[in-house]
Order: sequence, then structure tokens, then C-alpha cells
Amino acid sequence: MTRFTGTDSYIATDDLKLAVNAAITLQRPLLVKGEPGTGKTMLAIEVASALGRPLFQWHIKSTSKAQQGLYEYDAVSRLRDSQLGEQKVHDIANYIKKGPLWEAFETQTPAVVLIDEIDKADIEFPNDLLRELDRMEFYVYETQQLVRARHRPAMIITSNNEKELPDAFLRRCFFHYIRFPDEDTMRQIVDVHFPDIKKTLLKEALEVFFEIREVPGLKKKPSTSELLDWLKLILAEDLPPEALRTADRKKAIPPLYGALLKNEQDVELFERLAFMSRRTV
Repeated sequence: MTRFTGTDSYIATDDLKLAVNAAITLQRPLLVKGEPGTGKTMLAIEVASALGRPLFQWHIKSTSKAQQGLYEYDAVSRLRDSQLGEQKVHDIANYIKKGPLWEAFETQTPAVVLIDEIDKADIEFPNDLLRELDRMEFYVYETQQLVRARHRPAMIITSNNEKELPDAFLRRCFFHYIRFPDEDTMRQIVDVHFPDIKKTLLKEALEVFFEIREVPGLKKKPSTSELLDWLKLILAEDLPPEALRTADRKKAIPPLYGALLKNEQDVELFERLAFMSRRTV
């Protein structure tokens, strides 16, 4: 069995690689949680690439229904075609649209399925998938057809912890929480995206970044993806390390802070801290 060992473009920690391979061995969905921007969605893309498997993505919205992952019946189009006298109206299969799970079930080789941000949907959404996750089959009532998976796909399900998931669903998953990268891991991640960045600039940027994350009262801590955006801007503006380094960083809001701070409360918090620091001098 091919094992996931990470890729050149995705830095996976040892415990994350262990979780992916354990879920594949157990033939259970891998439920991945973690802060937004820690690479949960990219994990499925990289696993599919590393293992040479086709990838099917299902990005969940608040209006998503479990049925949409299986198939959808377009009754409106069929009615319209019947009024126009179309011949294809006599075969209801012409109006069945396959969902990502159906497509994954039909592949000649094992696939990878991403169910992204499952916690966005209604609380009953995960429970509505229990049979399909267990048996890897479902019934199409309109065509009286049983669809059964040729191969059990590797399923990666992400959650941002916006709501609790049902116990019955959790029992069927292998769980992994992606911890926020420490400074060494973050340096490896940055090196993948900006291999030529100067060490002095990266050192200053990481110090500023982690100091921001430690500020008490912050509504939204900046994530990995936001750090990468910030570094991209710093390099584009050709800012030197000195631009990030001050005698006391608490006395000044960082340059290009809009890439790191994403709401007015956090910006105001930093402005107050800087103002208070200047007054105490």
C-alpha cells in the first residue's frame, strides 16, 4: 500500500502523515480540524497528488444537503423538455446529475474525496451520510439503480469547529487536529513558497507574526495563509528587515498590517496598544 509522506509543496508533520495513513488503513474518513488557514483543504489535494489518485471535491455551504453529494434530479428541466416535445424526456436518467460521491464511486482506481467545511451545513447533514459512509452505496429511486463503490475512496472531511458534529458521525471517523505550526515548521512552510527570502527578513517577519498572535484580546489571530500573503507583499514592496524592526514593536502597528489583521476591532486594539506605549515613554 502506498503511504502518504508529504509533498514538496506541502509540509506535513509526522503526526499528520500518521493520521492520513491510519485513516486509509482503517478505511475510515479522516476528520481534520484546526484553525482556518492551517492547510486543511490543501491536505486532500496534496494526498491525491502524492498517491496518484483522482480527487473529487465537495465544498459545503449553509444550504448544502447530503443528497447533493450523491445526485440531483432536475425535474424542472424535464418538465420544460416535455413541454417542448424533446425525445430525451422519456429517459429519466438524462435528468440525473451525479454528485462528487457518485463520481468517486465509479472510478477505476481508488479516489480521494474532500468534504470541505462540513460544519457549515445543517446539524443533520453528517447524519444523513452515515449509510453511504458505512456501506459505500446508495439507491437512486428515480432510476431504481443501486450505486456501489468500485473502490472505497479515501475521504478527508474538514471542519472549522463552527458547530458540534453528531456522535454517530464522529464514531465513524479517524480524527486529527492540525496544531498551529511552531516557528521551525513555519520556516519550512515559508521556504516552500519563498525559497529565496533573506534569512534576516524572515527572522524579523516571524518574530512580528508570532508576537501578534500572542496579543491578548485578539478577535482573529493571523493564520499561515495570512503570513504568506504578508510576506508576499513585503517582498513586492522590497521592504528591508529594518522596516519591521523597531525599538519596541508595541509602539507601532506593523507595515502592511491589512494582510494580518482582518477586522476593525483588532486594528483598533493595536492602535490603542501603540498609543498607550508611546504615552508611557
